[in-house]
Amino acid sequence: MPYPAESEHDSATSSEAAAPTFASLGVAVEITDALARQGITRPFAIQELALPIALSGRDLIGQARTGMGKTYGFGVPLLDRVFDDADIAELDGTPRALVVVPTRELAVQVGEDLERAAELTPVRVATIYGGRPYEEQIEVLHRGADVVVGTPGRLLDLEQRGELRLDNVAILVLDEADEMLDMGFLPDIEALWSHVDTRAQTMLFSATMPGPILALAREKMLKPVHIRAEADDAAQTHATTRQVAFKSHKMDKPEVVARILQAEGREKTIIFARTKRSAAELADDLAARGFSVAAVHGDLGQSSRESALDAFRGDTAEILVATDVAARGIDVDDVTHVINFQTPDDPMTYVHRIGRTGRAGRTGTAITLVGYDETRKWEAIDDELALGTGALPEWFSTSPDMFAALAIPDSASGRVGSPRKVLGARSLQLKGRKRR
Repeated sequence: MPYPAESEHDSATSSEAAAPTFASLGVAVEITDALARQGITRPFAIQELALPIALSGRDLIGQARTGMGKTYGFGVPLLDRVFDDADIAELDGTPRALVVVPTRELAVQVGEDLERAAELTPVRVATIYGGRPYEEQIEVLHRGADVVVGTPGRLLDLEQRGELRLDNVAILVLDEADEMLDMGFLPDIEALWSHVDTRAQTMLFSATMPGPILALAREKMLKPVHIRAEADDAAQTHATTRQVAFKSHKMDKPEVVARILQAEGREKTIIFARTKRSAAELADDLAARGFSVAAVHGDLGQSSRESALDAFRGDTAEILVATDVAARGIDVDDVTHVINFQTPDDPMTYVHRIGRTGRAGRTGTAITLVGYDETRKWEAIDDELALGTGALPEWFSTSPDMFAALAIPDSASGRVGSPRKVLGARSLQLKGRKRR
């Protein structure tokens, strides 16, 4: 155990009585009313555990898988303290709280969530990330920002330019710390942390706790309370997610996916591809078959990625084709299906991918198409995560067993309508011409 037993809590220790409300946990009425407008009155497990500790000003390590409600686990107490805590200086337009996240997409999502929760308070939230002009973000900071959400590189850049003041930050949050480590952001995080007052409250949220993250916590945090939203031996994937894997021939995979997308009850769906090229080709193929598709991958400009994600969060596109890096930080609760078009390279990538469905208590289905050249990858995932799938069935786009297992109607075919355009496709084609 990384910390003494008396500083650890998990969901098994929380009350077995009915979940409390945010109001009963002591959250300011302005924030509880704003949450109620969204239909949110009772916290999830990670929020119930985190709120009393975070509201008291204690340092906190929150461990929970994606989709467990971590954003409001730190966001609600952060806003409450910034809004009305005698230990935090009165708001003057310089940041009182800093939230560091690994990706642009997650920065936007967290920023929007905090803005909604703070809409009945005077607290101003600014979202800062790369890929956008410096001038517009500097202007936002100059107008005044009480809470800043952003990605490490852009935050550090603005701090070094003297545009982002961190000397008045009283609360520092590191969200998805393990992903920031994977993406090489640890030096930027350490640099940002060094500019924050050592007396600031720190909250670190992560799905896993790799060694470098624990070492940083031990060095920087003051007797943190370590909470978990599930028991130590809990499975790394959501129990609410049904997992299906089968062997699929590489040339038949697009036909297979087209049938799966016609399954009963399928709504918003994320399809993961391993490379930018395969993501682009699959998105084009599905659009040509009549599906409403958006795509996010590294060959798209930031504005194209944002428009694609907006379309997926809204009603314009029901399918998102993404690479792993581009998909980090996509936080959409109502995803019913995740399809691994290509088998993930490692077990944790698999966990992160399928964690996009079965979120916030909903059920979901995760389907992995294992190519005949990908069986060793799947065996490693199966062994590491103790999935117990055993020998995989071999299904083709015409296999009755696949139709039955995935609730695909007999009438499903390889096309559902007239060809459509892929959101973001134009940017990809322009870049492709430049390379030729």
